Amino acid sequence: MESTEWAPEHSAALTENLAQGMSYSEIARTINAKFGTNYSRNAALGRAKRMGLGGTRRPANWARLPPRAEQPNLCKVRERYAAMSRWFVPVFEPVESPKLRCADVDPRHLSLLELESGDCHYPYGGDEEGEAITFCGRARREGSSYCEAHFRLTCGPGAFPSAADATAVRPLEVA
Repeated sequence: MESTEWAPEHSAALTENLAQGMSYSEIARTINAKFGTNYSRNAALGRAKRMGLGGTRRPANWARLPPRAEQPNLCKVRERYAAMSRWFVPVFEPVESPKLRCADVDPRHLSLLELESGDCHYPYGGDEEGEAITFCGRARREGSSYCEAHFRLTCGPGAFPSAADATAVRPLEVA
């Protein structure tokens, strides 16, 4: 990239080529070939504007761009499909909420600072704004962060029936 300082002879060549009706791309190529510079089309255009020689004026016989296709009127499209939109309205039927599982444990409600490495880390509280979060604090299950009851609660019934089954290697089943 060349610096923005144009030599006087480069500016003179720009003025001459512009008077001959050359495009800015052609002017940049001509100046680069003549002086061994590396000006771009945009550099020649910018220099011409700064010199007050012009910008992107187009000749009278310049081919106009074809007009853009008319965009569809969205109001008409909406009116056309308004009747169809009623077909897709979902109908919700009341469903009975499933009974939530809970662990039958009397938690110690320890704070995070009171927890020790062998304590259950199952959280309680924090649902309401400003409510403190406490932790179960019961003896945790080996290989887990939770006590036995909370481990079964989080993993689901029958996930790991015993510690021996949890460590056993099972063969890959192909369906």
